[in-house]
Amino acid sequence: MAKNKRKRSFHDISKKSDIIITVFFGLFSLMCIVPFITVIMSSITDEAVLRVNGYSLFPAKFDFAAYEYIFKTGTQIIKSFGVSVFITVVGTIISVTVTAFYAYALSRKCFKYKGFFNYMAFFTMLFGGGLVPTYLVVTRVVKLQNTIWALILPLTVNAFYVIVMRTFFRTSVPDSIIEASQIDGSGEFRTFFKIILPISLPSVASIALFTTLGYWNDWFNALLYIDSAQVTPIQYLLMKIEKQMEFLIQNANEMGMSRQEVNKLPSETLRMAIVVISTIPIACAYPFFQKYFIQGLTVGSVKG
Repeated sequence: MAKNKRKRSFHDISKKSDIIITVFFGLFSLMCIVPFITVIMSSITDEAVLRVNGYSLFPAKFDFAAYEYIFKTGTQIIKSFGVSVFITVVGTIISVTVTAFYAYALSRKCFKYKGFFNYMAFFTMLFGGGLVPTYLVVTRVVKLQNTIWALILPLTVNAFYVIVMRTFFRTSVPDSIIEASQIDGSGEFRTFFKIILPISLPSVASIALFTTLGYWNDWFNALLYIDSAQVTPIQYLLMKIEKQMEFLIQNANEMGMSRQEVNKLPSETLRMAIVVISTIPIACAYPFFQKYFIQGLTVGSVKG
């Protein structure tokens, strides 16, 4: 009697296929990592060597002039880091909280005005108020110019994130759970915080990650509303440092600088150093979101 062969699972793959997949994703990961390593190495390469040899993973001559130029700002860069961290942390908490409340209300069938608020959210994705009216509202109406809130409140609500989270609540949170909590005497806020929020962590973490990136990388609002060095975020400070370097190079002749002195200015390496300084903090924070972010991508794809 022939032995019954074990039924192969969809997830079963041969050893050869496993090797091919491993090699493929290994090469893909390398393609993602190598450019960033190149940026790091270029930021600590001598400017003259970089001009002659181009970008390389192995610099012929190390030089930290770009970082020295950036940190000449002294305590200002430390203050700007602190401002950016505060904006990112507080802004993300406020934004995710408002987004979750808004999305949860829109997901409830019993909410009387959900059609109107759905329309309002979708309308803002198609039409904006315009730069000038927004500037006037922030500076003249609510008077937030040169305050930390001018960097937080304009980015608080993102209609796309509201729609994504609303869809998650509708498809992944059973109505029976909410009904059971109501039978037990739980109110809307208690149901949301004690039941809905814990089972929605993948979606919340995914939205939080994108919101964090948005706040950390934002420099445009600082350009519009901030003149004070006390509330200058790191991205805006780095942009101003880069513009100062461009000004020096473009006006070198008027300032009496020789060609040799101009070539020593860390123009290209400065750009690479700016990328490194602005990227590493958020890259260090990503592993804390990774677990929930991956769950957020896959949740709801398979049920049962």
